[in-house]
Amino acid sequence: MARLGVNVDHIATLRQARGVAEPDPIVAAVLAEQAGADGLVVHLREDRRHIQDRDLRLLRQIVTTKLDLEMAPVDEMVKIALEVRPDLVTLVPERREEKTTEGGLDALARRERLQAITTTLHDGGIAVSLFIEPELEVIKVAHKINADYVELHTGHYANARRSSEESAAIDAIQQAARFAAKLGLGVSAGHGLTYRNVRRLVAVKEIVEFNIGHSIVARAVQVGMERAVREMKELLT
Repeated sequence: MARLGVNVDHIATLRQARGVAEPDPIVAAVLAEQAGADGLVVHLREDRRHIQDRDLRLLRQIVTTKLDLEMAPVDEMVKIALEVRPDLVTLVPERREEKTTEGGLDALARRERLQAITTTLHDGGIAVSLFIEPELEVIKVAHKINADYVELHTGHYANARRSSEESAAIDAIQQAARFAAKLGLGVSAGHGLTYRNVRRLVAVKEIVEFNIGHSIVARAVQVGMERAVREMKELLT
């Protein structure tokens, strides 16, 4: 059974839209854990569009499973990570104009920078994952810079409009997951995954964790956070 990391960014998005105190991502995190989530995921963006520094620090105090901090590979975020000490840092690309993270890190071009950050975080006792496209050459880079995990970007699969596109995307994910696992990297997957499309990836046994946010939060609006998380967990069996 694959693990489930629940991203609560969009709870904070709702809060920030009104500039008020609710809904609170801290409460959502507690409910998610109670429902069986294996970890909580938050992206502290440079523009602070949803998760705030206070949220991250409170989550570090209350999360009892695993806290995964998604962040851009920049000095400000490295400093915050070393202060807060999440269980895992996932390095992601970040552009101000995007609505959400739109692709994997360009690890080939930024290898030296990613190597330096990975070393710094390791020295601070923090495991490191790279959010990347399911491409073998990029996985080689992740292995060479001593990353602990890779998170495979599943957006191309999630957004496929034709069965041929979907099949090609699944094939790429399968090959990447197997290659990463062979190199000793932990493998997770995320982006655009829903209750409808996640099942086909559950069959890829090398993927040990799925990180899902928007679909769970959208379902939670209708049925509540705990039920939404339980329903997703059931799909990962």
